[in-house]
Amino acid sequence: MTILVFALVALAVCALLVGVHRWLWIRLVRDTTAPGGLPRRVGTALTIALPLLSVAALTAGRAGAPFWLQQTVSWPGYLWLAVLLYLTLTMLVAEPIRALLLRRLAHRDPSGAVEGPPAEPSAPSAGTPESGTATATASSSSAGAGAEPGAVLAADGAPGEPAPPAPGGGLSRRTFVARTVGGAAAAVALGTVGNGAYGVLRGPSVKRVQVPLAKLPRAAHGFRIAVVSDVHLGPVLGRAHARRIVDTVNRTQPDLIAIVGDLVDGSVPDLGSAAEPLRGLTARHGSFFVTGNHEYFSGAQQWVEHVRELGLTPLENARRALPHFDLAGVNDIQGEREGSGPDFRAALGDRDRTRAAVLLAHQPVVIHDAVRHGVDLQLSGHTHGGQLWPGNFLAELANPTVAGLERYGDTQLYVSRGAGAWGPPVRVGAPSDITVVELASYQA
Repeated sequence: MTILVFALVALAVCALLVGVHRWLWIRLVRDTTAPGGLPRRVGTALTIALPLLSVAALTAGRAGAPFWLQQTVSWPGYLWLAVLLYLTLTMLVAEPIRALLLRRLAHRDPSGAVEGPPAEPSAPSAGTPESGTATATASSSSAGAGAEPGAVLAADGAPGEPAPPAPGGGLSRRTFVARTVGGAAAAVALGTVGNGAYGVLRGPSVKRVQVPLAKLPRAAHGFRIAVVSDVHLGPVLGRAHARRIVDTVNRTQPDLIAIVGDLVDGSVPDLGSAAEPLRGLTARHGSFFVTGNHEYFSGAQQWVEHVRELGLTPLENARRALPHFDLAGVNDIQGEREGSGPDFRAALGDRDRTRAAVLLAHQPVVIHDAVRHGVDLQLSGHTHGGQLWPGNFLAELANPTVAGLERYGDTQLYVSRGAGAWGPPVRVGAPSDITVVELASYQA
């Protein structure tokens, strides 16, 4: 039954994508180009190739494709997914504008043509009487009575391909409006994606948040934890991205570094060199790591062992007693499929509850378990803050907190938007960040 539901959902998604691409092809290629011309052929080829590259980008890693091939298809494939999102949204907004422009132009010039450069006069074809041409034209006009000016009519009188250039070298009204609206929509979509990609590739910004904890002693007032989540090293973001993150974290001079999952999208053999800069992380009380759901897609245990070699301390359902509070970590809930999911009793069950407790847990949804075990502060990621607007609205449906600090009973939850990006290396409305959480004592 589960397989059947999954198959039906997959078919529905495929049908939706095919329909969207078909609609975009009509609006941006067919309506703006002449039949048989080079622009039409190029546009049609891209309409077919780009979605295939996107499918390849999404499936290459899971299918075990060579890493070089994953890198080759990921950049164009993932970027097209981001462009597709914003191109579809802008074209939906543009539809009523397109209709309004067509109506206004039809009112101003019922001929169906927009002025353009005059065409060179040409003689009638040999053996073809001008009267025959006039008769054909009159017949066509009669057959298309009531059709919108500027449209080409099929044999049955229904609108078909966009009209060819009007006599005298002008564009048909439909072609003029299609090019104007389509060009504006494409510029908005490409500008949005380009700006979002620049934000990811330049690296995360630093965000600072002060969190007061009732049980924190005065001696720990001002303790700084650098929270790093959702780095997503993979075929798109690699060693240079890891280096930017390490440099940014070290500049904050934190007392402790917490990497709260989704560090990688791939295996140690493919990404071990990309993660190597993490060896340079420095903090007075060390660097700690808990798994995210993406670690389990490529083998969480291999990464637990590898980050230990890089100088990080994995907290696998474990707790570390620091001088003034307890630091605990639980595995991601994705690990339940492998029998190694979160175990709050192992991490927090026998601790001294008079001491403050800070929990590292990748997904915010475990906050209710944290509340039951008396955690004072949970640090999480996973949501990316939505990453691509309006994805934040979808993220709100699946997570208690999408980004920022919120209180649940006596427990506070802080969710980072993450330092990288999954899929398209693009963020819109949810800039990447590394958060320095400064603990504050009520006694200070």
